[in-house]
Amino acid sequence: MANNVQPVDKSLNNLAYNSSKAAVNMLTLTFLKELIATNIKINSAAPSYTITAINDFKEHRIIQQAAAVIVRLATLDENGPTGGFFDENGLVPW
Repeated sequence: MANNVQPVDKSLNNLAYNSSKAAVNMLTLTFLKELIATNIKINSAAPSYTITAINDFKEHRIIQQAAAVIVRLATLDENGPTGGFFDENGLVPW
């Protein structure tokens, strides 16, 4: 029987990354619940894989590209969304 197990990518500590990502998502929901009665917008941004030291500068997106979704969320007006997880293309399912 063939072994279909993929080799583990040891270039990143996946447990730490995935755990911290889940924690940020939960923090977003906690802040949303706490601040729902205010006009403060609570959203998470997914800047995608960006050229940084964490990936030894091996990705293709520059920091300015990654920052676009963050700036967009930081400058929402009172009609903007809240409680979402967004990338450069819009709302991402949790």
